[in-house]
Amino acid sequence: MNVQTYLRQRNVPFKPMEHQPTFDAQSLAQAVRVPGQEVAKSVLLRCDGEYVLALLPATHTVDLHGVQEMLGCDHVALATEGECGSRFSDCELGALPPFGSEYGMRTIMDRSLLADDEIVFEGNTHREAIRMQTGDFRRLEQPAVGDFCHPW
Repeated sequence: MNVQTYLRQRNVPFKPMEHQPTFDAQSLAQAVRVPGQEVAKSVLLRCDGEYVLALLPATHTVDLHGVQEMLGCDHVALATEGECGSRFSDCELGALPPFGSEYGMRTIMDRSLLADDEIVFEGNTHREAIRMQTGDFRRLEQPAVGDFCHPW
């Protein structure tokens, strides 16, 4: 899956943003000069053996217990780098676009990302970011929305 092609095929407006390579969401926010709250980082989780893609602000960390409560799972864990690489094999290692449905998994989104009209997220590489309307993202991906993160 190529994020830009995917969005163009669905006639969803977006702005591609090229930048120096970054390897975490907070660095991405600095590279594209947007507040970390507006950068949606993707975190791959295992919930009772199934993969789930969680989106949360760059300024926050996943609360695994919150995910567990939200999804009704018995066990939630962070996926390994190897699991991320195999699930997102069309991306640079560690780059996780926020469209879990395109990879056969559920997507969940922390409610705090709804505070801004736009979100920025990583594309297929560590040099590519995408800015789009939060509402367009929600209509396209239809993530479950809940409270599952907290500030660092």
